[in-house]
Amino acid sequence: MNVPSLLLAGGRWRYFPVPLGFSLFQGLHNSCCRKKSTAPKKIIPHVDFSDENAKESGKALDKLFSSEQQASILHVLNTASNKELEAFTLLRGKKSLSIVEHREKFGPFQNLESLMNVPLFQYKTTIQVCNSILNPETGGKKRKLQENRLLRKLIKPEIGRERLKAINSIVSIVSGTRRIAWAHLDRKLAVLDWQQTEYCRLMKGTYLSSVYLEEISSVISKMPKADFYVLEKTGPSFQNSSLFPILLHFHIMEAMLYALLNTTFTQDGHHQVLSMNRNAVGRHFELMIGDTRTSGKEVVKQLLSESVLKEEPRVFFPLDKIVHYRQMFSSTEQYRVEELYDSLLQAIAFYELAVFNTES
Repeated sequence: MNVPSLLLAGGRWRYFPVPLGFSLFQGLHNSCCRKKSTAPKKIIPHVDFSDENAKESGKALDKLFSSEQQASILHVLNTASNKELEAFTLLRGKKSLSIVEHREKFGPFQNLESLMNVPLFQYKTTIQVCNSILNPETGGKKRKLQENRLLRKLIKPEIGRERLKAINSIVSIVSGTRRIAWAHLDRKLAVLDWQQTEYCRLMKGTYLSSVYLEEISSVISKMPKADFYVLEKTGPSFQNSSLFPILLHFHIMEAMLYALLNTTFTQDGHHQVLSMNRNAVGRHFELMIGDTRTSGKEVVKQLLSESVLKEEPRVFFPLDKIVHYRQMFSSTEQYRVEELYDSLLQAIAFYELAVFNTES
Protein backbone atom coordinates (compact mmCIF):
# COMPACT_ATOMS: atom_id res chain seq x y z
CA MET A 1 0.00 0.00 0.00
CA ASN A 2 1.33 3.40 -0.93
CA VAL A 3 0.85 6.54 1.14
CA PRO A 4 1.13 9.89 -0.66
CA SER A 5 3.77 12.11 0.81
CA LEU A 6 5.30 15.48 -0.06
CA LEU A 7 8.87 15.80 -1.18
CA LEU A 8 10.77 18.85 -2.40
CA ALA A 9 11.92 18.14 -5.93
CA GLY A 10 13.37 20.60 -8.39
CA GLY A 11 12.43 23.56 -6.22
CA ARG A 12 8.74 22.57 -5.98
CA TRP A 13 6.73 20.41 -3.55
CA ARG A 14 5.43 17.32 -5.30
CA TYR A 15 3.41 14.22 -4.30
CA PHE A 16 5.23 10.89 -4.27
CA PRO A 17 3.65 7.50 -3.47
CA VAL A 18 5.52 6.09 -0.47
CA PRO A 19 5.18 2.41 0.55
CA LEU A 20 3.58 1.83 3.93
CA GLY A 21 6.12 1.56 6.69
CA PHE A 22 8.61 3.54 4.71
CA SER A 23 9.66 6.65 6.58
CA LEU A 24 9.56 9.99 4.81
CA PHE A 25 12.89 10.80 6.44
CA GLN A 26 14.35 7.60 5.09
CA GLY A 27 13.32 8.65 1.64
CA LEU A 28 14.91 12.04 2.01
CA HIS A 29 18.06 10.46 3.42
CA ASN A 30 18.34 7.97 0.60
CA SER A 31 17.72 10.63 -2.07
CA CYS A 32 20.44 12.90 -0.66
CA CYS A 33 22.94 10.28 0.46
CA ARG A 34 23.06 7.78 -2.35
CA LYS A 35 25.77 5.20 -2.48
CA LYS A 36 28.68 6.01 -4.65
CA SER A 37 28.61 4.32 -8.02
CA THR A 38 30.94 1.37 -8.42
CA ALA A 39 31.31 2.05 -12.15
CA PRO A 40 34.77 3.21 -13.13
CA LYS A 41 35.09 6.98 -13.33
CA LYS A 42 36.64 8.90 -16.18
CA ILE A 43 39.62 10.63 -14.60
CA ILE A 44 40.13 14.19 -15.79
CA PRO A 45 43.54 15.53 -14.88
CA HIS A 46 43.47 18.86 -13.03
CA VAL A 47 45.27 21.57 -14.94
CA ASP A 48 46.08 24.93 -13.38
CA PHE A 49 45.84 27.52 -16.14
CA SER A 50 46.70 30.51 -13.93
CA ASP A 51 50.45 30.52 -14.58
CA GLU A 52 49.97 29.84 -18.26
CA ASN A 53 47.42 32.66 -18.61
CA ALA A 54 49.64 35.07 -16.73
CA LYS A 55 52.54 34.32 -19.06
CA GLU A 56 50.37 34.79 -22.13
CA SER A 57 48.99 38.07 -20.72
CA GLY A 58 52.50 39.27 -19.98
CA LYS A 59 53.57 38.54 -23.55
CA ALA A 60 50.48 40.37 -24.83
CA LEU A 61 51.37 43.43 -22.76
CA ASP A 62 54.84 43.50 -24.32
CA LYS A 63 53.25 43.50 -27.77
CA LEU A 64 50.79 46.29 -26.92
CA PHE A 65 53.42 48.79 -25.82
CA SER A 66 56.73 49.73 -27.40
CA SER A 67 59.96 49.50 -25.41
CA GLU A 68 59.97 53.29 -24.98
CA GLN A 69 56.38 53.27 -23.72
CA GLN A 70 57.14 50.42 -21.33
CA ALA A 71 60.13 52.32 -19.96
CA SER A 72 57.97 55.43 -19.39
CA ILE A 73 55.26 53.44 -17.61
CA LEU A 74 57.76 51.60 -15.41
CA HIS A 75 59.48 54.86 -14.52
CA VAL A 76 56.18 56.25 -13.19
CA LEU A 77 55.31 53.04 -11.35
CA ASN A 78 58.73 52.83 -9.70
CA THR A 79 59.30 56.48 -8.79
CA ALA A 80 55.92 58.18 -8.23
CA SER A 81 54.65 58.69 -4.71
CA ASN A 82 51.18 57.63 -3.61
CA LYS A 83 49.91 61.20 -4.11
CA GLU A 84 51.48 61.46 -7.57
CA LEU A 85 49.93 58.14 -8.61
CA GLU A 86 46.50 59.36 -7.48
CA ALA A 87 46.74 62.14 -10.07
CA PHE A 88 45.90 59.45 -12.63
CA THR A 89 42.14 58.82 -12.62
CA LEU A 90 42.41 54.99 -12.70
CA LEU A 91 44.92 54.88 -9.84
CA ARG A 92 42.91 56.71 -7.23
CA GLY A 93 42.07 55.05 -3.94
CA LYS A 94 43.45 51.63 -3.06
CA LYS A 95 45.19 50.99 -6.38
CA SER A 96 47.88 53.65 -5.89
CA LEU A 97 48.49 52.47 -2.32
CA SER A 98 48.74 48.84 -3.48
CA ILE A 99 51.40 49.80 -6.03
CA VAL A 100 53.51 51.60 -3.42
CA GLU A 101 53.18 48.73 -0.92
CA HIS A 102 54.08 46.12 -3.53
CA ARG A 103 57.07 48.18 -4.62
CA GLU A 104 58.32 48.52 -1.04
CA LYS A 105 57.89 44.80 -0.36
CA PHE A 106 59.19 43.26 -3.59
CA GLY A 107 61.30 46.01 -5.10
CA PRO A 108 60.81 47.96 -8.33
CA PHE A 109 58.68 46.61 -11.16
CA GLN A 110 60.89 44.91 -13.76
CA ASN A 111 58.24 44.64 -16.46
CA LEU A 112 54.56 45.35 -17.09
CA GLU A 113 53.68 41.73 -16.41
CA SER A 114 54.74 42.14 -12.77
CA LEU A 115 52.03 44.79 -12.30
CA MET A 116 49.46 41.97 -12.49
CA ASN A 117 50.87 40.60 -9.22
CA VAL A 118 49.54 43.68 -7.41
CA PRO A 119 46.14 43.22 -5.73
CA LEU A 120 43.21 44.67 -7.75
CA PHE A 121 45.20 44.47 -11.01
CA GLN A 122 44.02 42.06 -13.69
CA TYR A 123 44.93 41.99 -17.35
CA LYS A 124 42.33 44.51 -18.57
CA THR A 125 42.92 46.79 -15.58
CA THR A 126 46.66 46.76 -16.26
CA ILE A 127 46.15 47.82 -19.88
CA GLN A 128 43.83 50.67 -18.84
CA VAL A 129 46.27 51.87 -16.19
CA CYS A 130 49.21 51.79 -18.64
CA ASN A 131 47.20 53.81 -21.17
CA SER A 132 46.19 56.34 -18.51
CA ILE A 133 49.85 56.81 -17.56
CA LEU A 134 50.82 57.39 -21.19
CA ASN A 135 47.81 59.66 -21.86
CA PRO A 136 46.83 61.22 -18.53
CA GLU A 137 43.48 63.04 -18.27
CA THR A 138 45.07 65.63 -16.06
CA GLY A 139 45.86 69.27 -16.71
CA GLY A 140 44.44 70.57 -19.97
CA LYS A 141 42.27 67.58 -20.87
CA LYS A 142 40.71 67.38 -17.44
CA ARG A 143 40.05 71.12 -17.45
CA LYS A 144 38.43 70.96 -20.88
CA LEU A 145 36.13 68.15 -19.79
CA GLN A 146 35.06 70.18 -16.77
CA GLU A 147 34.54 73.29 -18.92
CA ASN A 148 32.39 71.33 -21.37
CA ARG A 149 30.17 70.09 -18.54
CA LEU A 150 29.75 73.63 -17.21
CA LEU A 151 29.07 74.94 -20.70
CA ARG A 152 26.27 72.41 -21.22
CA LYS A 153 24.60 73.64 -18.04
CA LEU A 154 25.08 77.27 -19.03
CA ILE A 155 23.79 77.47 -22.59
CA LYS A 156 21.46 75.46 -24.81
CA PRO A 157 21.64 74.06 -27.43
CA GLU A 158 25.21 72.75 -27.24
CA ILE A 159 27.70 74.57 -29.42
CA GLY A 160 31.28 73.78 -30.44
CA ARG A 161 34.15 75.53 -28.69
CA GLU A 162 35.60 76.65 -32.02
CA ARG A 163 32.47 78.63 -32.85
CA LEU A 164 32.58 80.29 -29.44
CA LYS A 165 36.22 81.28 -29.94
CA ALA A 166 35.35 82.89 -33.29
CA ILE A 167 32.62 85.15 -31.90
CA ASN A 168 33.02 88.85 -32.72
CA SER A 169 29.74 90.16 -31.32
CA ILE A 170 26.50 89.00 -29.69
CA VAL A 171 23.07 90.45 -29.03
CA SER A 172 21.74 89.58 -25.58
CA ILE A 173 17.93 89.58 -25.43
CA VAL A 174 15.69 89.58 -22.36
CA SER A 175 11.92 89.73 -22.72
CA GLY A 176 9.30 90.39 -20.07
CA THR A 177 5.53 90.56 -20.08
CA ARG A 178 5.37 94.13 -21.43
CA ARG A 179 8.78 94.93 -22.89
CA ILE A 180 11.87 93.47 -24.51
CA ALA A 181 15.46 94.73 -24.14
CA TRP A 182 18.72 93.90 -25.88
CA ALA A 183 22.41 94.69 -25.54
CA HIS A 184 24.88 94.40 -28.43
CA LEU A 185 28.46 93.77 -27.20
CA ASP A 186 31.64 92.87 -29.05
CA ARG A 187 34.35 90.57 -27.67
CA LYS A 188 36.17 93.54 -26.11
CA LEU A 189 33.04 94.08 -24.01
CA ALA A 190 32.29 97.36 -25.74
CA VAL A 191 28.57 98.20 -25.67
CA LEU A 192 27.64 98.92 -29.29
CA ASP A 193 23.90 99.14 -28.73
CA TRP A 194 21.64 98.93 -25.67
CA GLN A 195 17.93 99.67 -25.71
CA GLN A 196 14.43 98.45 -25.00
CA THR A 197 10.99 98.65 -26.51
CA GLU A 198 7.47 97.92 -25.32
CA TYR A 199 4.85 95.69 -26.93
CA CYS A 200 1.26 96.53 -26.08
CA ARG A 201 -0.79 93.92 -27.92
CA LEU A 202 0.69 90.78 -26.37
CA MET A 203 -0.82 88.89 -23.42
CA LYS A 204 -4.32 90.19 -24.08
CA GLY A 205 -5.81 86.76 -23.45
CA THR A 206 -6.00 85.55 -27.06
CA TYR A 207 -2.29 84.80 -27.70
CA LEU A 208 -2.77 84.99 -31.45
CA SER A 209 0.28 83.74 -33.34
CA SER A 210 -0.21 86.40 -36.00
CA VAL A 211 -0.04 89.18 -33.38
CA TYR A 212 3.14 87.73 -31.88
CA LEU A 213 4.65 87.44 -35.35
CA GLU A 214 3.89 91.09 -36.16
CA GLU A 215 5.14 92.45 -32.84
CA ILE A 216 8.33 90.40 -32.69
CA SER A 217 9.17 90.98 -36.36
CA SER A 218 8.93 94.70 -35.67
CA VAL A 219 11.31 94.38 -32.71
CA ILE A 220 13.83 92.24 -34.62
CA SER A 221 13.94 94.80 -37.43
CA LYS A 222 15.49 97.24 -34.92
CA MET A 223 18.13 94.81 -33.66
CA PRO A 224 21.69 94.89 -35.01
CA LYS A 225 23.26 91.91 -36.75
CA ALA A 226 25.50 89.64 -34.67
CA ASP A 227 27.19 86.24 -34.67
CA PHE A 228 24.88 84.96 -31.94
CA TYR A 229 21.66 85.99 -30.25
CA VAL A 230 21.50 84.99 -26.59
CA LEU A 231 18.10 84.66 -24.92
CA GLU A 232 17.38 84.52 -21.22
CA LYS A 233 16.11 81.09 -20.20
CA THR A 234 13.53 81.41 -17.44
CA GLY A 235 11.44 78.71 -15.82
CA PRO A 236 8.41 79.78 -13.78
CA SER A 237 7.02 77.00 -11.61
CA PHE A 238 4.36 74.74 -13.18
CA GLN A 239 2.93 74.19 -9.70
CA ASN A 240 1.53 77.71 -9.60
CA SER A 241 -1.40 77.68 -12.04
CA SER A 242 -1.70 81.49 -11.93
CA LEU A 243 1.69 81.71 -13.72
CA PHE A 244 0.55 79.63 -16.69
CA PRO A 245 -0.33 82.64 -18.92
CA ILE A 246 3.14 84.12 -18.26
CA LEU A 247 4.81 80.79 -18.96
CA LEU A 248 2.86 80.45 -22.20
CA HIS A 249 3.89 83.98 -23.21
CA PHE A 250 7.59 83.24 -22.56
CA HIS A 251 7.47 80.02 -24.57
CA ILE A 252 5.80 81.73 -27.53
CA MET A 253 8.36 84.55 -27.39
CA GLU A 254 11.25 82.10 -27.27
CA ALA A 255 9.90 80.02 -30.15
CA MET A 256 9.31 83.12 -32.29
CA LEU A 257 12.80 84.50 -31.61
CA TYR A 258 14.40 81.14 -32.41
CA ALA A 259 12.49 80.89 -35.68
CA LEU A 260 13.01 84.49 -36.84
CA LEU A 261 16.65 84.95 -35.80
CA ASN A 262 17.99 81.56 -36.96
CA THR A 263 18.02 82.79 -40.54
CA THR A 264 20.58 80.31 -41.92
CA PHE A 265 19.59 77.22 -39.93
CA THR A 266 17.78 75.52 -42.83
CA GLN A 267 20.90 75.90 -45.00
CA ASP A 268 23.76 74.98 -42.64
CA GLY A 269 22.05 73.52 -39.55
CA HIS A 270 24.01 75.87 -37.26
CA HIS A 271 22.25 77.53 -34.36
CA GLN A 272 22.62 81.29 -34.08
CA VAL A 273 20.18 81.58 -31.18
CA LEU A 274 21.14 80.27 -27.73
CA SER A 275 19.34 80.20 -24.39
CA MET A 276 21.35 81.08 -21.29
CA ASN A 277 20.58 79.97 -17.76
CA ARG A 278 19.19 82.98 -15.85
CA ASN A 279 20.37 81.83 -12.42
CA ALA A 280 23.90 81.21 -13.73
CA VAL A 281 24.06 84.89 -14.66
CA GLY A 282 22.70 85.78 -11.22
CA ARG A 283 25.39 83.70 -9.51
CA HIS A 284 28.09 85.27 -11.67
CA PHE A 285 27.15 88.73 -10.40
CA GLU A 286 26.31 87.53 -6.86
CA LEU A 287 22.63 88.41 -7.23
CA MET A 288 21.25 85.14 -5.87
CA ILE A 289 19.65 84.82 -2.44
CA GLY A 290 18.89 81.13 -2.19
CA ASP A 291 16.97 80.26 -5.36
CA THR A 292 15.76 83.83 -5.87
CA ARG A 293 17.53 86.31 -8.12
CA THR A 294 17.59 89.92 -7.01
CA SER A 295 17.72 93.09 -9.12
CA GLY A 296 20.84 93.83 -11.17
CA LYS A 297 20.19 97.56 -11.05
CA GLU A 298 23.05 98.43 -8.68
CA VAL A 299 25.54 96.31 -10.62
CA VAL A 300 24.64 98.11 -13.86
CA LYS A 301 24.89 101.47 -12.10
CA GLN A 302 28.38 100.58 -10.92
CA LEU A 303 29.43 99.46 -14.41
CA LEU A 304 28.29 102.79 -15.85
CA SER A 305 30.29 104.71 -13.22
CA GLU A 306 33.43 102.60 -13.72
CA SER A 307 33.33 103.19 -17.46
CA VAL A 308 33.99 106.88 -16.76
CA LEU A 309 36.16 106.68 -13.64
CA LYS A 310 38.43 103.70 -14.40
CA GLU A 311 41.15 103.53 -17.00
CA GLU A 312 40.36 99.88 -17.74
CA PRO A 313 36.70 99.29 -16.84
CA ARG A 314 35.04 95.90 -16.97
CA VAL A 315 32.68 97.12 -19.70
CA PHE A 316 33.40 99.83 -22.26
CA PHE A 317 30.68 102.34 -23.11
CA PRO A 318 31.67 104.41 -26.18
CA LEU A 319 32.21 108.07 -25.35
CA ASP A 320 29.65 109.19 -27.92
CA LYS A 321 27.00 106.98 -26.29
CA ILE A 322 27.81 107.02 -22.58
CA VAL A 323 25.75 110.14 -21.93
CA HIS A 324 22.77 108.62 -23.74
CA TYR A 325 23.07 105.34 -21.80
CA ARG A 326 23.35 107.10 -18.45
CA GLN A 327 20.28 109.21 -19.22
CA MET A 328 18.39 106.09 -20.30
CA PHE A 329 19.35 104.36 -17.07
CA SER A 330 18.35 107.37 -14.96
CA SER A 331 14.97 107.60 -16.67
CA THR A 332 14.21 103.95 -15.88
CA GLU A 333 15.74 103.88 -12.40
CA GLN A 334 12.48 104.81 -10.72
CA TYR A 335 10.60 101.99 -12.47
CA ARG A 336 13.27 99.28 -12.11
CA VAL A 337 13.26 98.10 -15.70
CA GLU A 338 14.82 94.72 -15.06
CA GLU A 339 14.84 93.61 -18.70
CA LEU A 340 17.22 96.47 -19.57
CA TYR A 341 19.60 95.66 -16.71
CA ASP A 342 19.47 91.92 -17.32
CA SER A 343 20.19 92.15 -21.05
CA LEU A 344 23.51 93.90 -20.32
CA LEU A 345 24.50 91.57 -17.47
CA GLN A 346 23.65 88.50 -19.54
CA ALA A 347 25.89 89.68 -22.38
CA ILE A 348 28.83 90.24 -20.01
CA ALA A 349 28.32 86.86 -18.31
CA PHE A 350 28.13 85.10 -21.68
CA TYR A 351 31.54 86.43 -22.70
CA GLU A 352 33.17 85.85 -19.32
CA LEU A 353 31.73 82.38 -18.71
CA ALA A 354 31.24 80.86 -22.16
CA VAL A 355 33.75 82.61 -24.44
CA PHE A 356 36.78 83.75 -22.45
CA ASN A 357 36.83 80.58 -20.33
CA THR A 358 37.18 78.40 -23.45
CA GLU A 359 40.08 80.31 -24.98
CA SER A 360 42.82 78.97 -22.69
